[in-house]
Amino acid sequence: MAGEDLSITGEKRWPMAITLIVAMSLPLLLPSRFSLGPDWIVSVIVGILLVALIFADPGRIDRRSAFVRGLSIALVIVLVAGAAGVTARLVVDLIVGGPDTNSPGQLLRIGSLVWLYLIISFSFLYWELDGEGPEARARRTPEFPDLAFPEHLNPKIARAGWRPEFFDYLYLGFTNATAFSPTDVMPVARWAKLAMAIQASSSLVVLGLVIARAVNILK
Repeated sequence: MAGEDLSITGEKRWPMAITLIVAMSLPLLLPSRFSLGPDWIVSVIVGILLVALIFADPGRIDRRSAFVRGLSIALVIVLVAGAAGVTARLVVDLIVGGPDTNSPGQLLRIGSLVWLYLIISFSFLYWELDGEGPEARARRTPEFPDLAFPEHLNPKIARAGWRPEFFDYLYLGFTNATAFSPTDVMPVARWAKLAMAIQASSSLVVLGLVIARAVNILK
């Protein structure tokens, strides 16, 4: 059953911060035409939000407030919007042709960056929306989780007080992008089912078109 546990400390911030820094670098590594504005705009916005979160909730991720929640949701929106933009640009280039899709090496590099962007963005989305976010999960165990991890389904394999942290959601984002379907984590909430379906479909389109185009160029 759900219950409050104020003695539980929040998860460490460095895994999400390092992953976010990687996400900030991705738009800068893509061609300029993949950005609707300056190349640096998304990276700067994400960086500002990260600094604001660190100042608003220093140390471990455990401060529960509307302001911190708003910053976190804004961060997810920027990441997902950025990933959607570069994915759409890549798909259009692959279908109608573009200056960056005629070289197999360049194509595979850009495709890999876009695919990684998708994984990171959806990982943050799962991490922030599941159980109302990491701050809420640090204080209580939801009676009905939005995402059912193996440790939820079989508590005997988990240590006492286990709860999913950022790396678990990053792994979820990776496996959903490679298997194109749930693997060990089952979506329970409808938003989770929709998000995983969108991510799997986007990943399938990106990988399928990039590989097909690269093979065609090599031939």
